[in-house]
Amino acid sequence: MQKLPQQVDFALKETSPNIGAGAITGDKLACTYDLVEQMQYLYVRVVKAKDLPAKDVTGSCDPYVEVKLGNYKGVTKHFDKKSNPEWNQCFAFSKDRIQASILEVLVKDKDVVIDDLIGKVLFELNEVPKRVPPDSPLAPQWYRMKDRQGEKVKGEVMLAVWMGTQADEAFPDAWHSDAAAVGPEGVANIRSKVYLSPKLWYVRVNVIEAQDLLPSDKSRYPEVFVKVILGNQLLRTRTSASKSINPMWNEDLMFVAADPFDEPLILTVEDRVGSNKDEVLGKCLIPLQNVQRRLDHKPVNSRWFNLERYITVDGELKKETKFASRIHLRLSLDGGYHVLDESTHYSSDLRPTAKQLWRPSIGILELGVISAMGLMPMKTKDGRGTTDAYCVAKYGQKWVRTRTIVDSSTPKWNEQYTWEVFDPCTVITIGMFDNGHIHGGDKGGKDSRIGKVRIRLSTLETDRVYTHSYPLLVLHPSGVKKMGEVQLAVRFTCSSLINMLHMYSHPLLPKMHYIHPLSMIKLDSLRHQAMQIVSMRLSRAEPPLRKEIVEYMLDVDSHMWSMRRSKANFFRIMGVLSGLIAVGKWFDQICHWRNPLTTILIHILFIILVLYPELILPTIFLYLFLIGIWNFRWRPRHPPHMDIRLSHADAVHPDELDEEFDTFPTTKASDMVRMRYDRLRSIAGRVQTVVGDLATQGERFQSLLSWRDPRASTLFVTFCLIAAVVLYVTPFQVIGLLAGIYTLRHPRFRHRLPSVPLNFFRRLPARSDSML
Repeated sequence: MQKLPQQVDFALKETSPNIGAGAITGDKLACTYDLVEQMQYLYVRVVKAKDLPAKDVTGSCDPYVEVKLGNYKGVTKHFDKKSNPEWNQCFAFSKDRIQASILEVLVKDKDVVIDDLIGKVLFELNEVPKRVPPDSPLAPQWYRMKDRQGEKVKGEVMLAVWMGTQADEAFPDAWHSDAAAVGPEGVANIRSKVYLSPKLWYVRVNVIEAQDLLPSDKSRYPEVFVKVILGNQLLRTRTSASKSINPMWNEDLMFVAADPFDEPLILTVEDRVGSNKDEVLGKCLIPLQNVQRRLDHKPVNSRWFNLERYITVDGELKKETKFASRIHLRLSLDGGYHVLDESTHYSSDLRPTAKQLWRPSIGILELGVISAMGLMPMKTKDGRGTTDAYCVAKYGQKWVRTRTIVDSSTPKWNEQYTWEVFDPCTVITIGMFDNGHIHGGDKGGKDSRIGKVRIRLSTLETDRVYTHSYPLLVLHPSGVKKMGEVQLAVRFTCSSLINMLHMYSHPLLPKMHYIHPLSMIKLDSLRHQAMQIVSMRLSRAEPPLRKEIVEYMLDVDSHMWSMRRSKANFFRIMGVLSGLIAVGKWFDQICHWRNPLTTILIHILFIILVLYPELILPTIFLYLFLIGIWNFRWRPRHPPHMDIRLSHADAVHPDELDEEFDTFPTTKASDMVRMRYDRLRSIAGRVQTVVGDLATQGERFQSLLSWRDPRASTLFVTFCLIAAVVLYVTPFQVIGLLAGIYTLRHPRFRHRLPSVPLNFFRRLPARSDSML
């Protein structure tokens, strides 16, 4: 009885925000922020000062500027002993929070006890000019300062004061009035920021052979293998079958590297001399900058590299100069692959690494992060619950982070971002987090997860603005919780409909993935390494995009075993098969004459099709065409969202949640139980993935006529109509003969790339987008 209001509570809601207020007719927009509500800000740019009088005993001053508006106060950095300082800092005060009519700009001298006032400038807010982008920037002016009594004092300050919106170019780098409650070390953590993922390459190391190896014990046959290290990645070849001083391997090892390449490739040739003892026979360091870049399947030239050997002399490690061994390698940076760094079900980018292989963009994706409501308190401050929320959006190589709204359960961002789209069958991910690093607290703390939203672009109609409030759902050990709602505006604009429809015939991944495919085990390992590299690079940005954020956005733990996910995937398959089961029950009713009139009609249809077999295929395609046209009336009008019923998160057993949140390996007491439990979870995790993939294939069949992807359904319905006509006018025997000959064609006439129908099918959306 309690599930009905819960279903309503978790539902997606369509909203009507006041967006597009800045748009005007014509070729230009008065405001590029047409997907968010317009917000007014008072901007104060403090440029510099000159001829400041001395205040200290030493005959100098340590100036800084304090911008004060009611209860809000922003402060520039101070300079030691400088009478002509330059700050060039901007301050932004939200008009919604302004409770004063006068703006004060105070120039002060920093002192040990009390800071002295050098002078001030006052502005009446009703006289401040308004500026609407893309107007020319407001030029700063020199202002004479006055003392507390209103008398002019020596010195001038250069300022620019204006009323603007969040579309102003000064907005991203400005100090905001929200920062008044933040410590100085936390101000950088609340600003909006755009990040770029590092450019990732697959590094292929083909270890062929080695020559003239010199083991220390010459009375035995060496058991040689090669160990290759790149950063924190370590792989090794098998032990060479030819036990000699000239071993051979011809084995491929794959790594992930990020451009620019900071670390070299380190190869060591080692001899297994004991059960746990290996002797290094030679070492080689190869900078990746010198490695050839490969764009297609053609092999690169192999090279011989000299091996260096180090010996211990008087306790010191020295290079042996007489050593002349070498190793034969084929090295390449494979730019023809797409380096997977996110879950394959929610990929936002499918382009190869090499920019020369990119196709032109097909459109623009615009996202407006408007506001949130009903956010749960994420931490305690001064004895009360509080939340400092910000959003992170990831699409392609571009990550964006909104500014942090301090201490608010109903934050309003109204920030808009844009991405180029190269493939419509991709997913944008938006996550919301609580900022745990702005009050100067625990440096080892983490930003807490509030929730996540995924939107597949192919489910959006072009040139339509979607405004919805998405529930933010997070699974806790106690069950699924709604942490609040986030209001988004999304628009997908297509530059060429023909090019976008043509994309449905292309392979989902670059050609190299099909010409030289990588095994699933290797891809999983490489994806894990790519995630670690992206996480490490973004955590070094300023302000950092921390590891826990990147891992949550990239679904780093999606492969782990979960009884809940397995049951959800099983029932997805049952949902797909339910249609076939319903047809079987219906046919059984026909056979048993439950409805005599229907049975008689089926007999007549059966006799017609037997007597005129050429009508079978046209009838089937015409029937599919009519179903597709009929379903058009009930096509989905809203983008998909997290579905707790589909994810089986609404009725999960506590013991299953305990298993899902258990560590890996498990923390159970018995060693035998731990071993069996971990083995079960490892095997079941693979089964879970296979079951999910099977469900995805079935759901793609369903999406052909469901209009979930309006362009794909249009193509399929059109194909059904054309096929019905062509099959009607073509003799059935000719169709059967051609189909059989084509199916049994010689391998010489087969292409190694997937066929156009298979490419089209793989691009269809599935309900995996709505899985929690």
